[in-house]
Amino acid sequence: MRPKSGLTRFHNCYILRNNKIVKEDLWIRDGKIENPEEIFYVEQLEADVTVNCEDMLIAPGFIDIQINGGWGIDFSYDCENVEQGILKVAKNLLKHGVTSFCPTMVTSDVEKYRKILPKIKKRQGDKYGATVLGVHLEGPFISVTKKGAHMEEYIRTPDNGLETVREVYGSLDNVVIVTLAPELPGATEAIKGLTSIGIKVALGHSIASLAEGEKAVESGANIITHLFNAMLPFHHRDPGLVGLLASLTKKQVYYGLIADGIHTHPAALRIACRTNSEGLVLVSDAVPAQGLPDGQFRIGPQLITVEDGRAYVTGTKTLCGSTTALDTCILKFKESIDCSLEYALEAASLHPAKALGIEHIKGNLNFRCDADFVILHPKTLKVQSTWIAGECVFDSKNE
Repeated sequence: MRPKSGLTRFHNCYILRNNKIVKEDLWIRDGKIENPEEIFYVEQLEADVTVNCEDMLIAPGFIDIQINGGWGIDFSYDCENVEQGILKVAKNLLKHGVTSFCPTMVTSDVEKYRKILPKIKKRQGDKYGATVLGVHLEGPFISVTKKGAHMEEYIRTPDNGLETVREVYGSLDNVVIVTLAPELPGATEAIKGLTSIGIKVALGHSIASLAEGEKAVESGANIITHLFNAMLPFHHRDPGLVGLLASLTKKQVYYGLIADGIHTHPAALRIACRTNSEGLVLVSDAVPAQGLPDGQFRIGPQLITVEDGRAYVTGTKTLCGSTTALDTCILKFKESIDCSLEYALEAASLHPAKALGIEHIKGNLNFRCDADFVILHPKTLKVQSTWIAGECVFDSKNE
C-alpha cells in the first residue's frame, strides 16, 4: 500500500497562469501550488485525490482591496460587533470568488478608530470566510473639496506626519493601506512615515496637481484610490492625479477602478487601461447594501439611500460606493472595454496582489504560491467553487 502523498490533482481544466489560459492540471499540497515535474520525476508520487473540473476555468482567487461592507454590515460604524460583522462579510464574499480582502473604513471620529481598528485583525481564510489582509483606511486625511460622501466634520490634516496619523488612528498593527490627499500639510512626511513601517499609501479624495502626485509617489505612495472619482478631472495643462498613469516617474503606480457600470464610463475605463494596463486594479468599493435589496443604509456616520442598485448620500445625488460584487465588476469590465479574459481576471487578482507587494504568495497560480483560487464557468464567469489554501470553502452545488 503506497503512502499518502497529500497531493490533490485538478484535471480536465483550464488554468490562468502567467497571462495565459492553458489546458493543464493543477497540483496542490499543504495549501500550496506544486510543480508537477518535481512530483513526477523527483518524488515519483501520485495524487491522493483527483478532482474532475469538467472543462471549467481555474483562476487565482480575487482580492478586493477596497470594500466598506456588505450584507448589512458597515465596517466603519458598529463598534460592538466588529468581529461578527467581518466574518459575515468574509463568508459571503466566498460565493463571489473573493479569497482575500481589505476591510475599508471611511472618515470617522477618533473614538471610532480607537474602538474598531484593534478588532479588525488579520486572519487566514477558511470555510468561515475570506482572508483578511488588513484594514484600508480611507480618510480622514483628505480634501474637503473632494470629500465625496465623507463627513466634513471629521476630516483632518496630517500636520505632524506620522505622529498625527498615530494620534488619530491609534494602533496601526492591523492596517495595510491608508488613503490620503498628498497636497495636505504634513502629507509628505506622513507618506514617508507610513511606508517606512510597511503600510501602503494610496492617493485619493484629493485636488492634487500632477507635481504633487509625483512628489507623493517619489515619497513612497504607490496606489491611487478609485481613479477618476473624488479627484480633479483630467486637464491638458495639469492632469492631476490622473496624469500619474502616464508620468515619467520610474515607479509603477497602481490605481483602483470601480467597474460597476455606474461610477466610471466605459470610455474612461478604456483610457486608463490603454495608458497604464499593468497598474489597473478592480475594486468593488462596496457599501453595506451589497447583497441586499434597495433601501436605507449607512456608511460610517453617513446615511445612504440605494435606488435601482445605485448608492447615494441620502437627499443628494452624490454617489456613495457601490452595491456590486467584485465578480460582477470583472464581467462588466470585460464587456465594457472588450479586453481579454486573462486581463480582466488578473486585474482582480494579480494586480491587487502586486499593489500590496504580496504577489509572491497570492494573486497567481505560480508554484509554491498559496492555493487560493476560484473555479469559474469559462463563458459566464459564474463562480462554481472557491478554494483557500487548497480547501474548498464554497461550492455552488451546495447552495
